[in-house]
Amino acid sequence: MTTPRAASSPYSAPPPTDSGVATTRWVATGSVLALIVLCLAWELVLAPVRPGGSWLALKALPLCIPLAGLLKNRMYTYRWVSLVVWLYFIEGVVRGWGDKPPSQWLAWAETALCITLFVACTLHVRLRQRNAKTTAAVAATAAAIPPAPLQP
Repeated sequence: MTTPRAASSPYSAPPPTDSGVATTRWVATGSVLALIVLCLAWELVLAPVRPGGSWLALKALPLCIPLAGLLKNRMYTYRWVSLVVWLYFIEGVVRGWGDKPPSQWLAWAETALCITLFVACTLHVRLRQRNAKTTAAVAATAAAIPPAPLQP
């Protein structure tokens, strides 16, 4: 019969927690929410293509899809959002170079939010993968150590 390892044992360490994972999660979620608000305000109120708003406000709808996955902390969502965000980045750069203020300023704000979202998603995925590898290494090390002999 084996005895359970002491709580102070270096091999019973809990899985690594990283405040960077939580930070990148909230930065990514905040960036998506800010992009949604920016897209709606831009096309409906601040600088619409046509007076009274335009159908371009519908570009905010695809940004609502990943919101649930980001809030549920799904790794797959972070990966595909980091790819989809480049469509909004392209629109921001094109309109930043071609539009006149205030639409130009809003386009550059969209570009900055896209870069922030991409960096947050990329860092989030990297940090979570690193933590998973560390946890697996700790578990493998703990499994390789023979149990302590029983004391008579």
